[in-house]
Amino acid sequence: MNSNEILGMLQRHGVKPTANRIIIAGALAQASNPLSLSDLEVDIATIDKSSIFRTLATFKEHGLVHVIEDGSDSAKYELCHGTGDEHDSDRHVHFYCERCNRTFCLSQVHVPQVQLPAGYLVRGVNYLVKGLCPRCAAQAAMQQD
Repeated sequence: MNSNEILGMLQRHGVKPTANRIIIAGALAQASNPLSLSDLEVDIATIDKSSIFRTLATFKEHGLVHVIEDGSDSAKYELCHGTGDEHDSDRHVHFYCERCNRTFCLSQVHVPQVQLPAGYLVRGVNYLVKGLCPRCAAQAAMQQD
């Protein structure tokens, strides 16, 4: 994702494009997996942890990031590629590898529709599958041979 696309994404979500926000959104856009606050702190040494945290909170408030609770005691963040509307059109399944502790986006696997009892209002969905990623599953199989 180039800088013009990042600027457009920030604007579509109603986020003022400051230098830090552009850098953080760029880091999330280039990542192959969702990133934790610690991951971003390591990747972006020029921005302090509290600024990254505040930016992620702003991104979450404006629907620019998904926050994934994968059980690793560290929330992971990824960019939403939807339009920024109230309805999140970018819902998909995430996979947490219990061996390498990485979280993967399974963009091609959509979250199934859940029928809730009357009176419940859905504000977010976090659909997580746990197990071994292909690399770790292959390593585990080789160790058993």
